[in-house]
Amino acid sequence: MGNSTFTNARTVLLGAQASQVALPICDHYSGVAVRMQKSLQLQQELAQEFGGVCVFDVTLDCEDGAPVGGEEEHAHLVAELAQAAAPGMRVAARFHAVDHPSFLSDVQIVIGKAAGRLCHVMIPKVDTLDDVNRAVQALDAAGAGDVPVHALIESPLAVRNAFEIAAHPRIQSLSFGLMDFVSAHGGAIGEDGMSAQGQFSHPMVVRAKLEMAAACHAQGKTPSHCVVTEFTDAQRIEQAAHRAASELAYSRMWSIHPSQIRPILKAFSPDRAAIDTALAIVEAAQAAQWAPISFKGVLHDRASYRYYWQILERAQRTGQSLPPVAQQWLAGSVQ
Repeated sequence: MGNSTFTNARTVLLGAQASQVALPICDHYSGVAVRMQKSLQLQQELAQEFGGVCVFDVTLDCEDGAPVGGEEEHAHLVAELAQAAAPGMRVAARFHAVDHPSFLSDVQIVIGKAAGRLCHVMIPKVDTLDDVNRAVQALDAAGAGDVPVHALIESPLAVRNAFEIAAHPRIQSLSFGLMDFVSAHGGAIGEDGMSAQGQFSHPMVVRAKLEMAAACHAQGKTPSHCVVTEFTDAQRIEQAAHRAASELAYSRMWSIHPSQIRPILKAFSPDRAAIDTALAIVEAAQAAQWAPISFKGVLHDRASYRYYWQILERAQRTGQSLPPVAQQWLAGSVQ
């Protein structure tokens, strides 16, 4: 650990992907005025609790949050709340779909007032690469700069095009839209496909989730899992989040109620044994200057070092306690 030639491990192990943002595990959606305000307050409270780490994004919702006929007024409210968010907190906005009459006004109002405050924008109902290009063109025209774009995959066509959509340079993350995806099948997928359990057993839903996650990983983007509508059942939410992470390779998940945030964080967090193993292997790897090592009779090299480094990154993003030296590693400050 005293090697003066130490290079940031993230760069050594992840290469080009090291420059990509490691997003918070949870993306919390809110669209009603009082709930948006409470969500932003809760974000600050949890950041303080977890040592200054912003453990979830708050996405202010122009699509489902706006009353019919009040879309412009709601967009102004979203922009004002984003502007007023506390420093260091991550705030995003979901606009209407690109073919909705309110899309351009959403963009012009929110970007015009709060472009510099947004960590990303979410575009729903993206079916094709052309939809992404239309969204980016509108964002650029409104002065969005290089704000990242997240897209919702909500139809069979979108799943078909997920690899192409994920490859767009402005796309940072794809989210799976469960309820719209089921509805898009005209009743061919039953109601149970939208439930906390059925969404992990119906073959068409599971296939779509896997395709989207694979598209994201192929392009170095973040796959974000869909909602669990049974928001009063914390155990069910935690189980769904655990399955999304452990079975379907998702690294982020939506929350639609404050009670879902902690179960999601818990499910996506590595356990203490995994963290301790990762600490020991990364320390031994660093001492060997990233050459292969034997650890408890098992060979490890840069492929497994990469895995254990990402365990530490996920521990940090979920507010887990790490020793000071690991915090220095993650900050790239070890000399």
